[in-house]
Amino acid sequence: MSSPYESPVDRQIREAQERGDFDDLPGMGKPLPGYGESYDENWWVKDWVRRENITGVLPTTLRLRREAEDLMRTVAKKPTESAVREFVTDLNERIRRARRGLADGPSVVLPDFDVDGVVEAWRQQRA
Repeated sequence: MSSPYESPVDRQIREAQERGDFDDLPGMGKPLPGYGESYDENWWVKDWVRRENITGVLPTTLRLRREAEDLMRTVAKKPTESAVREFVTDLNERIRRARRGLADGPSVVLPDFDVDGVVEAWRQQRA
């Protein structure tokens, strides 16, 4: 049952539909991007970085998040256990500084990484 009152916006939409303005729009009949994927609270940041192609000028905190995501891939390339420990220790220190607000960019809620746990995972990858 329709209301006798049609708002100006509803009228504009109805008229546009009648003119066919919404016919054959790009993406019509296709799923929405990201539909069905797990929720990522930083989706907008990642999308903005990708759209603007600004990977070379990321704020410190966003670079830290990326390093945290890529940690196991990064340490897999390290030649020695001491190099892995040094890298993870340095990353943890930079994360702590960012949590205290001593880095540029959005806030960081990354936890410290367990250095011994990362070293053990590195050993298992190499075995």
